[in-house]
Amino acid sequence: MSDPMVCWRKSLRTQLTAGINPITPPAAQKKSFLNPRESSKPEEIKRSQLPFEVGIETQYFFPYDWPMTSASLPHDPKWARANSLFQSKKTDADFALIGVPAHKASISPTNADQTPDAIRTALARYSTYSTSADVDLTGGSFTDLGNIDSPDGDEGVKRVSEAVNGLLNKHKLLVALGGDNSITYSVASGLWPDLSKVGLITFDAHHDLRDGKSNGSPVWQLIQAGLPGANIVQIGIADFANSAEYSARAKENGVTVISRSKLRTQSIADAVKKALEIAGNGGREIYVDLDVDVCDRSVVPACPAAMPGGLSADELRQAAFLVGADKRVRAIDITEIDASKDSDDQRTVRLAALLVLEAAAGFATR
Repeated sequence: MSDPMVCWRKSLRTQLTAGINPITPPAAQKKSFLNPRESSKPEEIKRSQLPFEVGIETQYFFPYDWPMTSASLPHDPKWARANSLFQSKKTDADFALIGVPAHKASISPTNADQTPDAIRTALARYSTYSTSADVDLTGGSFTDLGNIDSPDGDEGVKRVSEAVNGLLNKHKLLVALGGDNSITYSVASGLWPDLSKVGLITFDAHHDLRDGKSNGSPVWQLIQAGLPGANIVQIGIADFANSAEYSARAKENGVTVISRSKLRTQSIADAVKKALEIAGNGGREIYVDLDVDVCDRSVVPACPAAMPGGLSADELRQAAFLVGADKRVRAIDITEIDASKDSDDQRTVRLAALLVLEAAAGFATR
């Protein structure tokens, strides 16, 4: 039997493209998601009422507490759900999550501000046990610090920097949930006011060495703020995703690049090992940027800048585990996912949730 919601979404796209007002979605027969305080009577949703539009891919956005809530999932006392790990209110837990819902600096329009909470909700789909590592995370020390308000613009960058400053004195590993890639600059610069002795590893299809202030410039901003290019390793740089000028900028600043083509002749484990040796040389603390658009477009439909031929979901999961296991890695971010553009099976957001858990499993082996 066809899923009525999937059918409705397809019908919605067709009608909007033709300029016709859409039919009422199945879920709206019980509750209006445009305004939860409205009457529960079925209403026609007008085009002007839709929360956002992206060309012909205009969609009706449902909050991520529907239909994927832990309350709607079966309960088994012997099968702990991963979202339960982060329900403590500890202020000094070893492993901490923090949401940085930045999106206004993105070169292309994005609803990446919706992603931190979407990732949190997706955690309910997974257990706390890693079979491969034989690690049960229920014995760990975890906390969720919530979201940083209004992280965009110069004032937003200042708020983020102030919010994260000093957190590494309380937590051994901080995982920042983006948001667009601009948070790599605001979080890293806030954690380390002196960047001269810090290493950076990026998993990204792009160099992020653009001029200005955007999701395409965080690495260049960090270099300008004092992070030596020789301390930076970029894994997964893609063909036809960067200009010759910015590639030259990477070389001129001593950035080590492990391109996608090089990953076809070496394992992701070997690439990560090399990156950790370079970025963490001399015992330097390391910041890791997991820009999910490094993956193949087929596995991350919610990453607008992803390209065919990228990393597999499994490769990025391995990478998250390996960096999480290294004591020099003190902070990780997960960026460039627009949860509102995800597939019906939410594969991108679910991958992001797995990256959190893989990093946590690696951390547990330290």
